[in-house]
Amino acid sequence: MNIVGITACPTGIAHTYMAQEALEEAGRKRGHQIKLETQGAMGAENEITEDDLKTADIVLIAVGCAVEGLDGKCVVEIDVADAIKNPEAAIVKLEKAV
Repeated sequence: MNIVGITACPTGIAHTYMAQEALEEAGRKRGHQIKLETQGAMGAENEITEDDLKTADIVLIAVGCAVEGLDGKCVVEIDVADAIKNPEAAIVKLEKAV
C-alpha cells in the first residue's frame, strides 16, 4: 500500500516528529511505502506533492490540530499521541480502510 499523510501537533515540536518516525517505521515493517509531511514549528517539511496524492492508496492524518490540502482522497485520522504510542495499530487501521 502507498501511504501519504501529515503529522502535526499544536506546538509543532516533539510530537510531530515522534509520530512521523514511529509511523514510518511501522509502515515499512508491514511492507508499505509511506511518506509523511510534518507541519511543525519550522513550517511544512517533506511536503506531500500532487503526484504523491495521485499515487496514494490512502491518506493518514496524525494530528492534534487542523491541516489542509487533501481533497479527494480516503483519509484516516488518528490522534498524534496514538500514533506515537501504537503506530502499528494506526497502520492496521489504514489497511482495513482501503
